[in-house]
Amino acid sequence: MNLTKILTGVLLILSLYLAWLLYRSVQGTIEERESISTTEAAVIEKLKFIREAQIVYQSVNKRYTANWDSLANFIRNGQVPIIQRREEIKQLAYGQEEVTVIIDTLGFVSARDKIFKKSYTVGASEDGIFMGFKVKEGDRVVKSQRTYQIKVGEKVNEPQLVDQGVVTKLEDVKVGDALKKGQPLITLSDDVFDANIDLATLGNVPGNEGGKFEVFVGVVERGGLKVQVIEVKDPKPVNPSRKESNEAKNRKPLHFGSRLDVSTSGNWE
Repeated sequence: MNLTKILTGVLLILSLYLAWLLYRSVQGTIEERESISTTEAAVIEKLKFIREAQIVYQSVNKRYTANWDSLANFIRNGQVPIIQRREEIKQLAYGQEEVTVIIDTLGFVSARDKIFKKSYTVGASEDGIFMGFKVKEGDRVVKSQRTYQIKVGEKVNEPQLVDQGVVTKLEDVKVGDALKKGQPLITLSDDVFDANIDLATLGNVPGNEGGKFEVFVGVVERGGLKVQVIEVKDPKPVNPSRKESNEAKNRKPLHFGSRLDVSTSGNWE
């Protein structure tokens, strides 16, 4: 074997090795990005759940909480009143009116159901004549499904759903009844969060072993009124490019709420 063949073999082996290193580098970058994306999706989902729990907690207790145990206990055992607000108008002399706002408590729903489930009302798409339901109570329906018929002029329409869930109630309307636009027809209920979420680790950040979300609750004055504010943040982002110094809000560490403004919006939205 002459020197030329030896050098050719060495260069071939070296080029293959360099190609393998390049492949591993590119593949490693792709895998790292996928891992970051997956972890951030889990963090966002956890923040959405915490936000909903805090909003419901605040509606009952008139304040937010920075204590994870208190929030978890509320989710497990709390009760949320079902409120009906109505007005009574009393006519006074000289055309004046006295308006009295009456708030009635109709009952209670568990905090867990209030947080985990959402109800949607399907109303008549327009004025018309009711021609029948295409679903029954207990059915699971999906977006774009057609659930009722309405006759408008000479045409029978089957409007598509914009929500999804389980049909929990069909209103007492009969074929031939006149409908007004927006008149309630169907009530849907849907799970918006994983029912198996571990409340014992409610404050833990996904992908950050032992790490917890940072919580700030406080009070600010707006228009002469003191109002509650909250911010919940991932203090150690898995994405190294997320920094507090970033000017763009959506490039800062994942969080919802604000220490200064009355908001519960997330910076991923």
